[in-house]
Amino acid sequence: MSASIEPLIREQNALLAAGGLSLRLELRGQRLGLRGPLPCRRGSGRHPVQRISLGLPADESGLRQAQQQLRKLVQQLQQQRFHWADWGSARPAAPAASGGISPTTLPEPPPLHSRARLDHGAPWLAAFERSFHGEARRRHNRAGTLTTWRSAYLPYLRRLEAQALAGGGPPDGDLLLQVLESYGPASRSRQQCGLVLAALARFLELELPPDWGQRAGGYGLHRAQFRQLPSDAVILELLERIPNPQWRLAYGLMATYGLRNHEVFFCDLSSLAPGGDRVLRVLPTSKTGEHQVWPFQPAWVEHFDLPRLGAEVAALPPVCTDLGRTTLQQVGRRVAEQFRRYGLPITPYDLRHAWAVRTIHIGLPDTVAARMMGHSVTIHTRTYHHWITRRDQQQAVDAALSRQRQSAATA
Repeated sequence: MSASIEPLIREQNALLAAGGLSLRLELRGQRLGLRGPLPCRRGSGRHPVQRISLGLPADESGLRQAQQQLRKLVQQLQQQRFHWADWGSARPAAPAASGGISPTTLPEPPPLHSRARLDHGAPWLAAFERSFHGEARRRHNRAGTLTTWRSAYLPYLRRLEAQALAGGGPPDGDLLLQVLESYGPASRSRQQCGLVLAALARFLELELPPDWGQRAGGYGLHRAQFRQLPSDAVILELLERIPNPQWRLAYGLMATYGLRNHEVFFCDLSSLAPGGDRVLRVLPTSKTGEHQVWPFQPAWVEHFDLPRLGAEVAALPPVCTDLGRTTLQQVGRRVAEQFRRYGLPITPYDLRHAWAVRTIHIGLPDTVAARMMGHSVTIHTRTYHHWITRRDQQQAVDAALSRQRQSAATA
């Protein structure tokens, strides 16, 4: 049986190579597995070539399951959620020519019986992708649009596509709801999936349940993160764990300006030079396009020695920013890897969340903070609902007490 699927495995691997992916399906004896550059189990930050044994039989059913596992692996790597504990043991493999995982869209798997079976679900996805990239508001920022499609849209659409193909028909409202319910309640993945599938439903003119927004919404920072967000004192202390002066500057930028991982390397830093207004301009090539952001705390500009970047951009770590050879997601992954390499007990996004909470505490309007963070007021309110609610209630209490004191004084 294994000989009959070898051509299909070769075809799939050829598609993966053409799509820029370094992962491969592998036939070892009568079992199927995966092979490619994966995060070092010792946390070195490198991606040596390693194997994942799936234990699947070398037949058509096993190959279909292996393709699904391949999709899952790519999604985890793209979203930086890969953990060896989810995949069991792995053994080192021979060195590969490619040096790392590319988050390029996973190519379509080869058909098991006929190409017509695969194409049954492909046209609607291809049409929706063309529509997505063709929107006028996205044309000015091709790099950000491509990153958004690959990381924020495609993982959910691939899951939908797989279930549509398994069901033998195009997606409908019931299937969209089934895919949505496959994500945990009140999770960010579920909320993002709801946004993506709602956009697809509008494109395909599918009817969604009237409570779709309620079913999909509700994500915010996990309850545990209310306690885990680092205080300002902790953020300052953690700087001492970073021995590399270039990465200390990158850390300082994220802490002071609430930048996304990749935005550190896609900013106009000239305002940090002596005499500058210290307002950063995030470049149009970033994920959400151009926006300006102010420092909170302002004193941290000096504390982290950020004025040095005003005249010496090369003081940042030497990360490739040529979007012809890399992606915003890969740049962001480099930052996350460095945090792990230095053993920091926080993630880069913890610095961003802490910046947002800081603006809430000082009373910055939510619309202004959301604009600086490069996302919508809706997302801002959902994400930071806990702190915004507390601030608004405190302001109401303070106003009521002030009126009471004034009334007592005039009595």
